[in-house]
Amino acid sequence: MNASELKNLNVNKTVDARGTSCPGPLLEAKKVIGTIASGEIMEVLSSDEGTKVDIPKWCNKQGHEYLGTIEENGYFRIFLKKG
Repeated sequence: MNASELKNLNVNKTVDARGTSCPGPLLEAKKVIGTIASGEIMEVLSSDEGTKVDIPKWCNKQGHEYLGTIEENGYFRIFLKKG
């Protein structure tokens, strides 16, 4: 998805992990993914560079769909759909 499509997604849950370092954002995402239904969209906010790699890898392993990443001023918005 492109940045415009990502910004217009209806996000069901946002995980704000800005200010935490690896593996904090991924651990937060793992905790919160259990609170949404299959097919729902989760957004992870992270200021840790490694999260851009960690979340897509985790999605692939767990059967979730990585939708894309938007780079904001000082942090990343990472979107995924629960499998």
